[in-house]
Amino acid sequence: MITLDQMQEKTLTLADVMELTQAAGDPWKLSHVRRVLRLIGIIGEGLVYDETAVTIATYLHDWGAYPRFQQPGVEHALRSRQLAEEMILPRMDLTETAVAVILETIEYHDYRDFRPVCSTEALLLREADFLDFLGIIGLVREYGRGPQDMVSAYQRVLGRREKIENRFTLPIAQKIAAERLARLAQCVQWLEEESFDWL
Repeated sequence: MITLDQMQEKTLTLADVMELTQAAGDPWKLSHVRRVLRLIGIIGEGLVYDETAVTIATYLHDWGAYPRFQQPGVEHALRSRQLAEEMILPRMDLTETAVAVILETIEYHDYRDFRPVCSTEALLLREADFLDFLGIIGLVREYGRGPQDMVSAYQRVLGRREKIENRFTLPIAQKIAAERLARLAQCVQWLEEESFDWL
């Protein structure tokens, strides 16, 4: 497996980026990448886009949130873009257009970013990432993040849902979002009932 120290010694491939993400992150974050890639394939059906570029962007989009790369005061999407731009993409055999698409896709993916995207790839990653915060998987992700504070996790679930639920533009993403929002609403109702509204 390639390490970060070995990066300067070779031209990086997509397989290397996958390995580096696995080494830099953890199983929880890698499973997020895999789910998002699957969602991109589903919601991107019938669209023309650079599959390699969006795959690279998806593997790199959360690097700025990994403990080894975090920088205080720097939002994770911007930090992820910086890492991609400085450490990874210069060592890959990519066109200028592909690099620009990857950087935009990484930088604009976060649900707190309301700027419009220019590329289909950026739209796909953004909406797939949004979907991974909804439904049962979204609920479990929030509670899995910890700490052992049910009220905080509950508030994060509701807050994220509020910021995401009306932002889908791709028809298939809208359909999946509606299904996941319905499941999430049912789960939240059960959670409130079983906690006697105390959580």
